[in-house]
Amino acid sequence: MAEAHQTRVQRVVEEMVQSLERDHIRNMQGRMFKCSADCCGRPSDSMTQVHQCIEKCHTPLAQAQTLVTSELEKFQDRLTRCTMHCNDKAKDLFDSGSKEPAVRSLMDHCVGSCVDDHINLLPSMTRRLKENLDSIPQ
Repeated sequence: MAEAHQTRVQRVVEEMVQSLERDHIRNMQGRMFKCSADCCGRPSDSMTQVHQCIEKCHTPLAQAQTLVTSELEKFQDRLTRCTMHCNDKAKDLFDSGSKEPAVRSLMDHCVGSCVDDHINLLPSMTRRLKENLDSIPQ
């Protein structure tokens, strides 16, 4: 993917991830640490019980991280498939005798369209992620 297009996608995805972290994940981390501290403050529990309690405290955050990672992987896979289609179109154009400037132009336009299309998917993906994060039992 052309560097400018890649930078643009990275910037927008990073903004989305930072927003999710700030508005959802950070609160979950706080609850996880407080819950874990409460587990450690039970003097009558055995070591095994304390470890099980702490593990239970970590479950919501682990689910959240899995959810976000999965969505980002799907997004990346879709974007990769789109850019691979652009590569195929460019190769076909080159193989048919077109000159390099025409092939580069096609590639840049095609990849730019992929990036635009996928950036436009981020608001609905973000909304879905927020809803799913909110639905994780604490």
